[in-house]
Amino acid sequence: MGAHPSPRSPGAGGTPTGVPTAGDPGSGPAGGQSQDGLQAGLKNRHLSMIAIGGVIGAGLFVGSGAGISAAGPGILLSYALTGLLVVLVMRMLGEMAAASPASGSFSAYADRALGRWAGFTIGWLYWFFWSVVLAVEATAAGAILTGWVPAVPQWAWALLVMIVLTGTNLVSVGSFGEFEFWFAGIKVVAIVVFIVVGALAIFGLPPGDHAAGMSNLTGHGGFLPHGPGAILSGMLLVVFSFMGSEIVTLAAGESPNPVQAVRKAVNSVIWRIALFYIGSIAVIVTLLPWNDRAVAKSPYVAVLQSLDIPYAGTVMDVVVLTAVLSCLNSGLYTASRMAFSLGQRGDAPKSFATVNKGGVPAVAIWASVAFGFIATIFSYTSKDTIFQFLLNSSGAVALFVWLVICFSQLRMRRTLERETPERLTVRMWLYPWLTYATIGLIVFVVGYMFYDPDGREQMVLSVVAAVVVLAVGLILDRRRPRERAADESAAKVAERA
Repeated sequence: MGAHPSPRSPGAGGTPTGVPTAGDPGSGPAGGQSQDGLQAGLKNRHLSMIAIGGVIGAGLFVGSGAGISAAGPGILLSYALTGLLVVLVMRMLGEMAAASPASGSFSAYADRALGRWAGFTIGWLYWFFWSVVLAVEATAAGAILTGWVPAVPQWAWALLVMIVLTGTNLVSVGSFGEFEFWFAGIKVVAIVVFIVVGALAIFGLPPGDHAAGMSNLTGHGGFLPHGPGAILSGMLLVVFSFMGSEIVTLAAGESPNPVQAVRKAVNSVIWRIALFYIGSIAVIVTLLPWNDRAVAKSPYVAVLQSLDIPYAGTVMDVVVLTAVLSCLNSGLYTASRMAFSLGQRGDAPKSFATVNKGGVPAVAIWASVAFGFIATIFSYTSKDTIFQFLLNSSGAVALFVWLVICFSQLRMRRTLERETPERLTVRMWLYPWLTYATIGLIVFVVGYMFYDPDGREQMVLSVVAAVVVLAVGLILDRRRPRERAADESAAKVAERA
């Protein structure tokens, strides 16, 4: 069964064209199938766990050590500020997604609110980001599995996990949801158990042998051992670990009740970030000195080993592997749905917008995984050159996505209030002032990345990638009116004949 690209009119100069009506693509499923042809096969429990587990990536388990080393206990403020940023952005995205669920999420909203060039640019950048993530996660999974079974080479494991998860995504969206439900469930249980065990130890209850108190938060150079500027440095290290919160707004369009799913996800994002990120990091920096070498290497393992938890390293390897597989699974899903949406809007090959008998965009999945396979090969053959370039040039996409969401919400909110106010079931707080404040904070972080030596190369290459994609989008946008005129002229000639 094929889905044809939906007709659209971007409006002159990027003028908003309004919000889709109930009959438009992306307005919700009908009879087990969404209006755009995708199968509405995600159950409520799938979406709930995708929303909860979406903020828990492998970066939290392994990457948080670098942030702690950079900012000391002050990393809590870095996570709190970044978490606040994500909460505000998710509120804006939730407002648009609840009003008009769409497979392209923020890319589709940017298309309508800002112009076709915006939807094209941010959609392809987002697809690029997640396609590179596929290679990163496949390589990480291969490394863990090779540690367990050294007889199998790392590249073979990476290939195997890519094949398996590609297969689950191709079968049906329900199989993706089922895998993600269990992956996310393991991550959530692991984090909750870690926080409970850590909290007991902080107060001197078993498995701890004495109360930790606040000594590790205020000792070893103080709460901000590297000064207040380290809070911003910490933000640069943790900001990208929050990427994935927005996945539920893409997935909602393939569920029986997308509006309700988006509303629940947006309303729960505050406690999810507070519990999983801030709560678990608070346990680490309270129980152990921030400058402990073991904390820098693997903070969660360090805490468990300090409490004499048996097989701590193996347990965390299982959890990290689960997080890696979850990220790979959802990354493939996200990249393919963005490619599908771009195909629908005529911003990618039309074949991307077709679906198979299972109601999944098979061509879009294969295109995404093909790029992921190529990037994975580069991760082994050209790790410090081509692969590093791919990583750096996609590194700041999260900030670009958040900026686009902010500007889209500013314009789409006016359209919604004027044309379909009844669709505003989720509203951004203190509109428009809090939206302006969020834009200011994101721009400040972007500016600081240019200033910071560690973030400068990543930001410069990401901006270059964005400019290239934007230029391509503008060129294609200029050609389209001429192509439409040529098609209309050819049609008239055919009619006369």
